[in-house]
Amino acid sequence: MKIDYTCRNFHLDDRLRKFVEQKVQKVVKFVDEPIEVKVTLDVEKHRYIAELHIHHRLGVVQATEETDGNMQEAINLAIEKAEKQARRSRKKLVDKRRRGERNGQRWPVAVLERDSIGTGAPRIIESTHLPIKPMTIDEAALELEISDHGFVVFRDATSDRLNVLYRRKDDNYGLIAPDEP
Repeated sequence: MKIDYTCRNFHLDDRLRKFVEQKVQKVVKFVDEPIEVKVTLDVEKHRYIAELHIHHRLGVVQATEETDGNMQEAINLAIEKAEKQARRSRKKLVDKRRRGERNGQRWPVAVLERDSIGTGAPRIIESTHLPIKPMTIDEAALELEISDHGFVVFRDATSDRLNVLYRRKDDNYGLIAPDEP
């Protein structure tokens, strides 16, 4: 946990620094790591203002309080306010997770018997009949651009052999061509 202090018209001594660190521990138990705390202490005439900004993994908790008493009182009020915010956001997160479990959003796990799966041999589920036209590689590339499939089967116009032009994952093209005998 990292704590940054900013003081305006106010001198921060070690006693008050330890007091702030001790009080911030009340809020830190409700937020997730990494935690960065910014404390701004300000004095304007007879008003003491304490601001807290606690940045953590899931968001930000902010609290500003001012009082006419002293700086410790302003810090206590700001810490209480930040603790309420952090507690409320933590409760929302926990409730949301629990609600998800109650509504059956978990994936159902069903154990199948070995006999119900079958022999394990691959089956043909879908067959598609494609027209094979004689064309050049450039024409096949143009055909692939407008095709719904990720490939084009064509007969090479120069060698009269079957070829397959396909779209790769890197958006380039690949060509499968048979060897010359």
